[in-house]
Amino acid sequence: MEGTTVQRPHATAASACSAALLLAALTACGSAPEADTRKPTAPGHVTAQASSATSVHVMWEQASDNKAVTGYEVYREGEKVRAVPAAKVMIDVDGLTASTAYTFTVRARDAAGNLSGPSAAATVTTPAPTPTDHEPPTRPVKLRGTADGSRAANLSWGGSTDDVGVTSYDIYQEGSRIHSVPGTRTTAHLTGLRPGTVYTFTVRARDAADTSSPDSNALDLTTASAPGAPASTAPTDLRITNRVQGKEYAVDLDWKQPETGGEIPAYQLFMDGRLTTTIVWGSTPPTGRASYRLTVADPRGTRYSMKIRAKLPDGKWGDFSAQRTVVLGD
Repeated sequence: MEGTTVQRPHATAASACSAALLLAALTACGSAPEADTRKPTAPGHVTAQASSATSVHVMWEQASDNKAVTGYEVYREGEKVRAVPAAKVMIDVDGLTASTAYTFTVRARDAAGNLSGPSAAATVTTPAPTPTDHEPPTRPVKLRGTADGSRAANLSWGGSTDDVGVTSYDIYQEGSRIHSVPGTRTTAHLTGLRPGTVYTFTVRARDAADTSSPDSNALDLTTASAPGAPASTAPTDLRITNRVQGKEYAVDLDWKQPETGGEIPAYQLFMDGRLTTTIVWGSTPPTGRASYRLTVADPRGTRYSMKIRAKLPDGKWGDFSAQRTVVLGD
């Protein structure tokens, strides 16, 4: 009797079929990941401040999302001009025309590509050009302020003067601009800060030619700790001086040590945001105030920003001190 040939499906095809059926079953049972279709909230409190005759500084408050906000888009007259990551809540828009009115809005974006609705519009008019304005504004004076709870602060300062006019004041935290207000204001309310954190603020005045003043005095503020959070481990009252030592400069630091419940075996010194050295005591660690000297061979007028943090008795690194700026030869 003649046999009958039986055709069997290829193993790969059978596996693919089984996988497709399994995926269909899982989808039917609701096991497949659910698509994110929810839009972020619109950014709040959008402001636009003319930085010069041809640039505008746009700021806003963070939006929220059921997953996470991944970025922001900035629109001028309804046309997108910039996109920034979620960590940024301000940008400078350049290439504008002097003596011209502009309207800006901001939208938030999430990882699924959902865009929020547009924020409330912020309007601004760029000033007239001032080609003869070559002198920087004077330094803002008497910067002072207070922490407003755990996530905000209020600042005020004495106004600057300029041969043409001050257009804005820029607030810096450790060398990074975080806020701007019009040149007619000498106060600022800062939000988005972290609880139990030491901040060092300075202010610079700016004119329509986009020339900035020297820094104001530095102001240290510590926000309130969150409920139940441990006490700050930041060194306080950091002081820095320098003097000529042969062909180099000796830079002397001294500070009040934090209360940690034990001896502090070492400190890390950061200069301009980078770890420069680890200070390890050659004998018994000091109590009360501590001091350290380093020598540098850079020329007179070189500027450094410095901050330190302690190694805690449990081996972890503590909170950073306030940042200090030193200029060699001053």
